[in-house]
Amino acid sequence: MQNSEEIKKLKYSIILPLFFVLTLWIVKIVDVSEHLNLFYFGVFPRDNKGLLGIIISPLIHSDFNHLISNSIPLLVLGTGIIYFYRKLAYRVIGFVWLLSGICVWMGARPSYHIGASGLVYGLAAFLFLSGLIRKDVRLASISLLVVFLYGGLVWGVLPIFPHISWEYHLFGGTSGFMAAFLYRNKGPERIIWSWELENENTDEDNEDDLNKKTIE
Repeated sequence: MQNSEEIKKLKYSIILPLFFVLTLWIVKIVDVSEHLNLFYFGVFPRDNKGLLGIIISPLIHSDFNHLISNSIPLLVLGTGIIYFYRKLAYRVIGFVWLLSGICVWMGARPSYHIGASGLVYGLAAFLFLSGLIRKDVRLASISLLVVFLYGGLVWGVLPIFPHISWEYHLFGGTSGFMAAFLYRNKGPERIIWSWELENENTDEDNEDDLNKKTIE
């Protein structure tokens, strides 16, 4: 019974990330086939015409390689955050989406910034720090998985490649860390495992014995 509930929960968790990634592919295919040059709808810093990009830019990618590099992380991280943080997930996603876009508009280089990489960095940062803050075995394992799979993301926040929006990466990751701290007291409660209770009982027994010896 419990396994069926977990499977149902997992299926629910993957629906939105899968739909989002499919939407990204549809947007890119239409962009290429119709020669729309949608990158003009990206974030253009400190210019009124770039404000709309705060909302739209994560839906637009420069080429299919750019899109492919974001698709799998979005599926994995998106499913993870909805599965473990169902009540918080949409608020965190919205927070990272908007704050990273606003920061790019305010402080990035004067160029069109596009792509969902900022969201990828934000979700990875949130899952990592939130797992550490909550000291939950399940969430800590997600943190380790994020580091193992996407540890190389750290290089993306450095201005190494001029054609890559390292600013979106940096502000996305920062937004994710901020969300983890902001919502540190909300979301899933830490599960106390039976072996932890056994350790606590053992410690209490030892303390009682120590007190008895002291009294004697």
